[in-house]
Amino acid sequence: MSKLEHRQLGRTDIQVPVLTFGGNVFGWTVDQNASFTLLDALVEKGLYFIDTADCYSRWAEGNQGGESETIIGNWLKKSGKRDKIILATKVGMDMGEGRTGLSRQHIRRSIDDSLCRLQTDYVDLYQAHRDDRDAPLQETLETFDALIKEGKVRAIGASNYGAERLSEALKVSADHGLARYETLQPEYNLYDRKDYEGGLENVAKNNGLAVINYYSLASGFLSGKYRKPEDASKSKRGQGVVEKYLNPRGLRIIEALDEIAKAHSASATQVALAWQIARPGITAPIVSATSLSQLDELVKAAALKLSPAEIETLAQASAW
Repeated sequence: MSKLEHRQLGRTDIQVPVLTFGGNVFGWTVDQNASFTLLDALVEKGLYFIDTADCYSRWAEGNQGGESETIIGNWLKKSGKRDKIILATKVGMDMGEGRTGLSRQHIRRSIDDSLCRLQTDYVDLYQAHRDDRDAPLQETLETFDALIKEGKVRAIGASNYGAERLSEALKVSADHGLARYETLQPEYNLYDRKDYEGGLENVAKNNGLAVINYYSLASGFLSGKYRKPEDASKSKRGQGVVEKYLNPRGLRIIEALDEIAKAHSASATQVALAWQIARPGITAPIVSATSLSQLDELVKAAALKLSPAEIETLAQASAW
């Protein structure tokens, strides 16, 4: 097994590698056999922190949600490697038929459904997938706290919370002696910096939360794959990527990534991830792969060390 740097997940005793593997690809762009191959390789290469959600991948034609968890569960049953991975999933997104949100009833039903699909009796990290203003924070946190006491969950986290609501949730936990959110999962990358680097970053840092950010490659833009309008045809999501990111600032970021990548004989992807890993407060950016060659690139990204000058060059290029 590769020896990668490890970091603590908030105030828990859970240690994770500096990259999180995004399990949204399982059952969506990767079938079960290919997923098994990737999962075996993830353990072997030391990238064993797997993040999924109950709703993955409900958006794909013919899917109903739960596909990612089901594949992971089938792999766990076949491989017997439950103790070799740190497993995170989420609750709260719409699962159809009124199954949504963070009420006590929905969380209770959802954790049991997730554990059944995952074929395990606990998850290491259970996350509120998005804020639910219809459910009282105290009710949500009391339910999570009970799940921890029952041994179904080791730690809890928040995804897609604003700074004010995250602070409020942490205060509710402190005031009532309840388990608190130990992790934050925001959108964050070299291009999308503004929302996180405002109040959210301060809340996370001041409270010792681990940050496991998603869209770490800006839907593939930071890989350098999209450099001109015609590149939109390179993927199903290409048109949206080009419309959002292909502008003077985006091209300035790509140019800086290219320059630093060349100096390290690395790729733009590796440099973009290394910049995030080096940022104080970021614990383990989430990134996916659909092939073993892409997985090897992630391992190299986890080991790449940028100089202070290179980090500053990228910060300046991506300034808004």
